[in-house]
Amino acid sequence: MKTILVPTDFKLGSINIIDVLVQNQPTETFHIIFVHAFKLSDSITDMLMLSRRSRDYENISDEFYQQLNQAKAKHAGRIEAIGLEYFYGSTVAAFKNFIEAFDVDCIAYLGGYNFTPINKYSIDPKFLTGRAGCTVIELTSATPLATENLIDTKIQETQLQEASA
Repeated sequence: MKTILVPTDFKLGSINIIDVLVQNQPTETFHIIFVHAFKLSDSITDMLMLSRRSRDYENISDEFYQQLNQAKAKHAGRIEAIGLEYFYGSTVAAFKNFIEAFDVDCIAYLGGYNFTPINKYSIDPKFLTGRAGCTVIELTSATPLATENLIDTKIQETQLQEASA
């Protein structure tokens, strides 16, 4: 089982990485940890309240949780667990400790990842992940993530001429 760290800003599109991971490594099982990084505040009050960070989980929509559960159910034999974590700090040394604590095998980004801060203390994860000494992979999907049932809506030339007459 591989532990994969996925930096996220909790957009629904970031969940697509689960499908891509399963497609790209067909025999592996995964423990996936979605993480968002915050720099620590300079305020002593904020530092004292650091243990009460439950309000940070308000940044995650109910729809995000629902889609995570759907993805886990869809890949039940391949996804052992999905977790959501916050990293508080801005140094590479602290981030290395975070990676070590969760026994992370690699950090994965979905191709075309663009970071969007969710509050004023959010930091771009590429600042930390690129220098953490952990394998960083960028995944792209060669096939569509969801199949679509399209209906042929072409109108034959003769029908079009009859309709316009």
